[in-house]
Amino acid sequence: MKLVNEMSDSDIEKRLAASTNDPYIDPNSEILVSGQPRPAAVLIPLLRNNNSWEILYIRRSSAEGDHHSGQVAFPGGRMEDRDANPEETALREAQEEIALERDSVRILGSLEDMVTISNYQVTPIVGVIGWPLDLKPAPSEVKRIFTIPLEWLAKPENYELRDHDIPGSSGNGTHPVYYFKYFDNELLWGVSARITVSLMQALGLS
Repeated sequence: MKLVNEMSDSDIEKRLAASTNDPYIDPNSEILVSGQPRPAAVLIPLLRNNNSWEILYIRRSSAEGDHHSGQVAFPGGRMEDRDANPEETALREAQEEIALERDSVRILGSLEDMVTISNYQVTPIVGVIGWPLDLKPAPSEVKRIFTIPLEWLAKPENYELRDHDIPGSSGNGTHPVYYFKYFDNELLWGVSARITVSLMQALGLS
């Protein structure tokens, strides 16, 4: 297998196409919310920085009542009626949240859908972007834009599964959640961490 930073765009595209992972459904998704999962999509922006593959993340702005307030995430959100497919949703949200122009993204593929504990069916879209770019966070949605090297993310000593309390549940309900070590004072955990691990599995890095 090629080392992480020796992979080309084409290598990543081929590995994503060959990935046959089953959709992940959070076992507790039906505990808190009933009904059909709401479709959503996120963009996983890959970039080359000093010959190193990195992933671009955002830290969400703090907002009262937002379950994901202040968390590290990917650009993304709910699918709207005007979106023809998950790719459109991911690209639209990235443009709205960080001013990432659609023409700056080359889609390489996607990962398996994930039904979250909050009953969203999230489609992760993988794309490569040029770097550097003049990105601008939408203040109401994004506090910070930053990157983490894929090589660091792929090291097993940098992440683990932990039991996490189920929000809104009675008793001692927990479910397994991925947590990464802090990187640049940022904590990657939860759905975004699971998506990151899923990407590494699809690329044969985990």
